[in-house]
Amino acid sequence: MNGVESSASASGDAVRILHVSDLHFGVPVDSAMIEAIEERIAVDVYDVVAISGDLSQRSRAGEFQRARVFIRDASRVSRVITVPGNHDVAWWRSPMMIRGSAAIYGPWRHYISDELEPVLRVPGATFVGLNTAQGVSGRTLTWNLRDISIIGDLRPSQVERAEAEFHASPPGDARVIVMHHNPVRGELSGRHGLKNTRRILGAFANIGVDVVCCGHDHQEAIHFVEHTRRGTVISTAGTVSNRSRGGRPSSVNVVTIAKSDIEVRTLIWSSSDRLLADGSRKVFGRHAE
Repeated sequence: MNGVESSASASGDAVRILHVSDLHFGVPVDSAMIEAIEERIAVDVYDVVAISGDLSQRSRAGEFQRARVFIRDASRVSRVITVPGNHDVAWWRSPMMIRGSAAIYGPWRHYISDELEPVLRVPGATFVGLNTAQGVSGRTLTWNLRDISIIGDLRPSQVERAEAEFHASPPGDARVIVMHHNPVRGELSGRHGLKNTRRILGAFANIGVDVVCCGHDHQEAIHFVEHTRRGTVISTAGTVSNRSRGGRPSSVNVVTIAKSDIEVRTLIWSSSDRLLADGSRKVFGRHAE
């Protein structure tokens, strides 16, 4: 439940995650903050660095090449998992999937990874990447023209695969989903990034998801979605570019998963001090199976 007073355990049993999203390498990127994040990764040595999409701005080669350097350097000290965001998908190569889905993921697969939905297992936690960035198709169209190429989607088969991966992990492992689009309405945007959020969050609860790491909304947020069976912590990381909503500073989240609780702490970028400062912090009781 929300409001737990104790902090997540600092013992070796805890899994520490640096959750970043929407780096948007290209013209909007905040280079000073990228360097600060890279330094934080090198010094703090997180168990996992989770990057929830939009590594690029326009799926361009140079943007992905800089993203590869970021991933390479983080991989030297931490395990890394990343999934594509809508900006990483070259949807114009196959609008309405007229050339199939493979064409839109060509740049991602060439520069970042062959995997669109990677799985990462570390002691105490299993991370399943889900690809919500599925281009422009009948499934992603809505009555809102603003949603074209922006809205995210998940198929039931993707959730079923995540469930199978979680079941293949040791009992008691924390279950973490990494995906791009936000399933909780943004405070400033007033919008969900993902279609069918009620159904999907219900499905996540049914398969025992502890944490969802997402982005897309360009505003940091920490939510707890309570269900009949269990609750799910939603870590929405802010953007690391100059495209933050409402003129808010850029930010990243630090998620610490212990046996009894889950802590999400936001680190806010101070451009004047050129450092990441402590922001909001919430701790939730963990409903272990």
